[in-house]
Amino acid sequence: MRSIDTLRLYDPSKANWEYVSAVEGAIPREFGADAALVPGAEAILASLEGIDARWAIVTSGSRALVEGWLDVMQLAQPKHLIVAQDVEHGKPDPECYLLGKKRLGLEAETLACVVEDSVAGVVSGKASNCKVLAVATTYPPRQLLAAGADWVIHDLRDVQIIGHDATGAVTIKICKSFQSGEREGEGAKGGY
Repeated sequence: MRSIDTLRLYDPSKANWEYVSAVEGAIPREFGADAALVPGAEAILASLEGIDARWAIVTSGSRALVEGWLDVMQLAQPKHLIVAQDVEHGKPDPECYLLGKKRLGLEAETLACVVEDSVAGVVSGKASNCKVLAVATTYPPRQLLAAGADWVIHDLRDVQIIGHDATGAVTIKICKSFQSGEREGEGAKGGY
């Protein structure tokens, strides 16, 4: 749930983007030294940038929050960033991922792959006709699978980018997923 939606429930006087952005924007500055990347995240983003793939960040966080984290963690900046302020309805509504597809130049019905760590995000991704690769960093694998995730992995070291084509579509290899329990999984093709 987006912060603004929570504030609407508990303190409507603070349910505005100026307040949410100020509070969320302070988080990376104040706590960035204590933060750790999901293992494999930096390598995946560098790989996507290295092959000039079409990818976006779609988040329930504010622009101030995600840009703050990208700066603090010194991560690749996406060409397309869809944040809480860009949509009327937060996850699990599919609006954010549909907007992400549009900004990537994809039709709504085009199959894409999203990486998610929340149940609401999995539901949102599936509702927007995406394959969902869930990372079990926030919720247990069984909850992510029950929400509809196509694959659930421990962290992003379990994924390799193994190819791409002229359209910007990326082929990934899932090396180990919770549902398969095997070292070698199946590949998936789609935009991030």
